[in-house]
Amino acid sequence: MTAPRPTARVRAPELRGRGWLNTGGRELTLADLRGKIVLLDFWTFCCVNCLHVLDELRPLEDRYGDVLVVIGVHSPKFEHERDATALAAAVERYGVTHPVLDDPEMRMWNQYAARAWPTLSVIDPEGYVVASMAGEGHAEGLARLLDELIATHEARGTLHRGGGPYVPPAEPATALRFPGKAVALPGGGFLVSDSARHAIVELSADAETPVRRIGSGTRGRADGSAEAAQFSEPQGLCPLPPQVAGVAGYDLVVADTVNHLLRGVRLATGEVTTVAGTGRPWRSTVDAHAHDARAADLSSPWDLAWYDDRVIIAMAGIHQLWWFDPIRRTIGVYAGTTVEALRDGPLPDVWMAQPSGLSTGVDGRRLWVADSETSALRWIEDGALHTAVGQGLFDFGHVDGPAAQALLQHPLGVCALPDGSVLVADTYNGAVRRFDPAKEQVSTVESGLAEPSDVALTADGTVVVVESAAHRLVRLAPGALGESVVDGDRHRTERPPTDVAPGEVSLEVIFTPAPGQKLDESFGPSTRLEVSASPPELLLDGSGSTTDLTRRLVLNGAVEGGVLQVVAQAATCDADVEHAACHLTRQDWGVPVRVRPDGAARLPLILRGLDR
Repeated sequence: MTAPRPTARVRAPELRGRGWLNTGGRELTLADLRGKIVLLDFWTFCCVNCLHVLDELRPLEDRYGDVLVVIGVHSPKFEHERDATALAAAVERYGVTHPVLDDPEMRMWNQYAARAWPTLSVIDPEGYVVASMAGEGHAEGLARLLDELIATHEARGTLHRGGGPYVPPAEPATALRFPGKAVALPGGGFLVSDSARHAIVELSADAETPVRRIGSGTRGRADGSAEAAQFSEPQGLCPLPPQVAGVAGYDLVVADTVNHLLRGVRLATGEVTTVAGTGRPWRSTVDAHAHDARAADLSSPWDLAWYDDRVIIAMAGIHQLWWFDPIRRTIGVYAGTTVEALRDGPLPDVWMAQPSGLSTGVDGRRLWVADSETSALRWIEDGALHTAVGQGLFDFGHVDGPAAQALLQHPLGVCALPDGSVLVADTYNGAVRRFDPAKEQVSTVESGLAEPSDVALTADGTVVVVESAAHRLVRLAPGALGESVVDGDRHRTERPPTDVAPGEVSLEVIFTPAPGQKLDESFGPSTRLEVSASPPELLLDGSGSTTDLTRRLVLNGAVEGGVLQVVAQAATCDADVEHAACHLTRQDWGVPVRVRPDGAARLPLILRGLDR
């Protein structure tokens, strides 16, 4: 553990941005919030770890609602996320029930010295920043910090209780609300995950008329009948082969994303059962070997596909693919190491970044993957991962042509076609794109769509697109698969780089356990640090994994700069209590750096730091 250096009290910078959401049109200032504890959540709506934090904060907002004001500061990564309409849709889509400040130029991000999505900053009732933390897993520590701040400021008379500034938006009326994924039924209808309304909907063959709903429509995790069962923002759907369904006892597997579960659905009755996951978010390692599926912690399963005689899971929350055997009721890792980046090679030792869409080729040889955070289309064949389109975490756009130069923008869905080509729901470009492996070419099939999140193929060859932000399914016109070439904008996520010195640099991950907690080594080393670089030659020494949160790096003075990829985690438990609860804090950083002779010889990253 590296303790934070003592600092003077820091006055919180004023809240300024392009506009506010969930305030009824009111602009908030720190003076308006004086007397409250303010928690700033720096997020971007593409980031699954940010979505995890939204869920972690909900109980705190309920418990401390009279003293705590959570403000989401939306500091975007992708170009599409800078759009005010898209942000408003995301705030509704993900059930954000606190004020949100639109920070498209990332001014607040810079003023509060954020380095990663998500980052949390705590401001006390007197207007001083008292804590900063990156990543997820901070809920229990935040609760303890809030209790301390409440006690301190009630004693001083500086805490003001009462309602907050949140104003809920009007409830919309549509048949679907932000549908996520869809599959075609043999009889001509469709099953759709109605994500924002926490249900599975069967539509008739017209792709519009609801036939029935599976799920009560209330966020929760109850098993039971179609009317009583509960989901939480479900996404992927995978029909099982009939012979497998007969043994397993259900026909459909659902990725119940925010519940971190897989659910089984018997379509004849609508009965829902939990088939994998504990409901706890992933906090411990699972390897490629078979594990009891009901005892494993999952992390935002986003899509599903039948491949290699089992269900493959796009485990978006930890940048991996897992497998699930519905007959043996076991589960394990299929691909990925949890490092968020793009690296091909033999399974499972590859890098992925929030895989969110899966589709199996017609011949069953290839599994296609929409790897959203690298804006990439990738495929698995013969035990190895390959990249068809995509250049990394920070390069994206809408460019057709040769696959090596083509660009996507945060694709969420993929659909393999019988001719061997692949359709991609290029979500943040509002388009459906086509990759032709024979020609290694990318073209645009349809554009002007509202955040398409999936593509489905019917038995008669009709292509149906889940137009998520328009709350509907749409058919592509006959002949739409012809080639149209778009030479659009190229973008690169630009965050202020950190100047570092060539040669030895001390990387220090700052972590202070929450009040009442201590580092926990009951299940092995309490801390873990993994470091890599892009390009690899940037880092002459210091790559790999260790259990120390301080690392000596040697940077190559002949390389102008790049990105240091840092993954840190720390395990803690409650101190000096019986039946102590355990917690895991984790964060991935992609730190842009420039190698300069006058650069810093110390690179601190705050996993959890306190200034009090």
